[in-house]
This record gives sequence, structure tokens and C-alpha cells, in this order.
Amino acid sequence: MLEIRDLTVRFDAAPAVDGVDLDVPTGSVLAVLGPSGSGKSTLLRAVAGLEELASGSVRYDGIDLARVPTHRRGFALMFQDGQLFPHQSVAGNVGYALRLRRLPARAAQRRVAELLELVGLPGFGPRSTTGLSGGERQRVALARALAVEPRLLLLDEPLSALDRGLRERLSHDLRRILVAAGTTAVLVTHDQEEAFAVADRLALMRAGRVVQAGTLEDVWGAPVDAEAARFLGYATVLEGEPARVVLAAGGRRPAGRLDGALALRRSALRVDPAGALPGRVLTARATPDAVRLEVDVEGVGPVDAVGAVGAALPGPGRDVCLVVDLTRTARLPPAGST
Repeated sequence: MLEIRDLTVRFDAAPAVDGVDLDVPTGSVLAVLGPSGSGKSTLLRAVAGLEELASGSVRYDGIDLARVPTHRRGFALMFQDGQLFPHQSVAGNVGYALRLRRLPARAAQRRVAELLELVGLPGFGPRSTTGLSGGERQRVALARALAVEPRLLLLDEPLSALDRGLRERLSHDLRRILVAAGTTAVLVTHDQEEAFAVADRLALMRAGRVVQAGTLEDVWGAPVDAEAARFLGYATVLEGEPARVVLAAGGRRPAGRLDGALALRRSALRVDPAGALPGRVLTARATPDAVRLEVDVEGVGPVDAVGAVGAALPGPGRDVCLVVDLTRTARLPPAGST
């Protein structure tokens, strides 16, 4: 188990990581999610031993790693560019660490073949890395990182250089590969969909601090504040009377004053003649999976909504009714309560 306690890293006296506490149980995958500059990559480098700690500790299996150099921690790192050796074949890259450990040649060949099968590249061993696609290069880099069965795999934005479609496919493959290998991992990313696809647990960072951590369901279902909700992909955050109106339209009428706010996914509001929320279309555009709308709702204001795929595109100025799916919403705590 990885235990991080009160970890602080400073650059020129300013904290890049500030008092972080996290646990990563053996066999689980933690995604550290946050915008650029939030400190997530610095946190990863500190766990690896590549950044000096101003305070705090990193422990693995109960052992403090303060005096353990990077190459003796039993961790493997994988970066967004893969950092493959261009002068070596695919098999040469994957088997690099095995050669350093003087594994017998036949055993190393078997291990390389197993790993290439695991990452979906059987038979790629003799190929040059220079002719591989971006996705293939990252699969080779992952196989190389897994070659020596690291007790912790650290992944720093491993898919961010790929186009969105390939990134979505590889994120699901990455989850399958880590589970199949039984690997404990920490993934750093700014992409919430990648985090949800790969990880068991989520830590949300902002300005060097972890503002929320827990299971995917806990963090997604109950964001700590409006900023967290928006970063996690909620389209709209409502407070006060507008939030009460939406809740009432969904069949939940709060008694008394409504504390906190209500975060809505775009799909929480859907065009339906039977809907209880009347509004007027401000903008509309068709996408492959839905009709995306901005609707000015009476008593609420402008909100995002969706229409059915293939439905007629309602033009600006058209009156519509919306239904509310409360399972696509999240209640946020009052400001300053966390």
C-alpha cells in the first residue's frame, strides 16, 4: 500500500504541492485529476523520488522511502511521450529492464512475448519503433514499464499526446491491462473521462492541494464545490431559487431554504412535450449522439439541455418543455462548509 502523508514540495519557497494526504491500496488504480499547474505531476515525481520533499513522507508497505533512491523503490514510470529507444526494436525496448537484471535470454523472450500479447501487440517484437503509430508506441512503453512487475506504476499523462478517439480507446485498454496484470498504479491526467475509464479512485487537485478524494462514485456523485463540479464535467451549477425550480420540476420540492447548489449534467435536462420546465431555445446544434441546446428556462435562466438523436432541430426562439432527470444532478454543499 502506498501512503502519502502531509507531502509538500516547494519551488523557490512557493508550494507546488501543499500538505497532500493520499492512500493507494495494493492492486488499485488512483487517478490524480486536475488542471495544468495544479501540482499533480510534481506529486507523481515526488512519489518517484525525483523531487525533494519540503515536508511529509512517502511510505510503501509501511516503509518510509525518504532515504531510498528512485531506482531502488521498485516503481516504474511512464510518460506521455513514451521515451522509447529509437535504435532498438520493439522487443529490445520491452526487454531492456530484463537485460539489466540479467534474466536468461529464453525467459526474457517469453516475458516480452507475454507482455506484447497483454498490450495487444502480438508479433510486434522485431519491428522498429520508428514506424509505429502513436497508440502503438504507448502500448510498447506500457509493456516496458510492466516488464519487471513493478510494485507501483506511475503514469504521467500517458495518453495526452493522442487524438481524442484513440485516447478513449486506449484508456479502456489501459484499464484492462492494469487489472489483468494486478498492477497498483497512480495515473496523472487532466481528462476526467480518462480518469473515469482507468481508475478505481479519484483525487482532485487544485493549486497544489487535494480538494477531494474518494471512489469515482463518491467524487462524481457529490463534488465538493461548484469549481470541482464544472471541472468534472457538469454543465450548469444553480443556486437559490433556480435550483429549487429545477428540483421541484424533477419531483423533489425542498422544504425551507435551499443550502448549497445544484450541479446539472447536460443530459439532466431533456426536451419532452410532457416536461414541467418551459423555456425558449437560445441555440441548437446537432451532434452524433444528441441535439445540444441552450434554453432560457422560466425562473431559472440559460441552461444546457439535450434533445433526442434524429429529432428535428428546434431553431432559436422556439418554445420547448424540459424534463428533469435528478439522477444526472448533484447537490453541492454550502460554500465554506468543507
